[in-house]
Amino acid sequence: MRYLVRDRMLAFHEEAWVETEHREKVFKVNRRFLRLRRTFDFVDAQGNHVASIVKKAFTFHHTILIKREGQLEAWISKRMFSLFGDRFKVSLRDGRRLRIVGNFWDREFDIQHDGNTLAHISRRWFSIRDAYAVDVMSERDTMMLLILAVCVDHTLQDMKGDKLTNL
Repeated sequence: MRYLVRDRMLAFHEEAWVETEHREKVFKVNRRFLRLRRTFDFVDAQGNHVASIVKKAFTFHHTILIKREGQLEAWISKRMFSLFGDRFKVSLRDGRRLRIVGNFWDREFDIQHDGNTLAHISRRWFSIRDAYAVDVMSERDTMMLLILAVCVDHTLQDMKGDKLTNL
């Protein structure tokens, strides 16, 4: 199923919506201000808190923690320097390890497990900068794959110094 992540460019506070391809709002991503670490809340369309995304401060590798109901669900680490191989690795609480591979410069990448693509993230088809598509192939992990896509896109924007998008 295809999802669209749309950032609100001119919002007073920072938020993005995750919508289905039929423009039904599924999740909202809110940024919490006035914290040492960057923290985002993943909220469903009814306003219920689903997960927290916490970017750890003062780490050598970029590390992002994903928490659900106070429990650590996953963590993403990004190598600072990588000429070859994966730049992002994900460790899930259930023991699975995911790889995020692709053309990060153009923001065209896949989330994979054991060589199988679980999701494809692309900005290719969007001329505006505030939206990108997430094609989810694994229905079982839909929410986690959407959270991972938001995390990686945000990290890439930080690396480029891109401040026009709110997340």
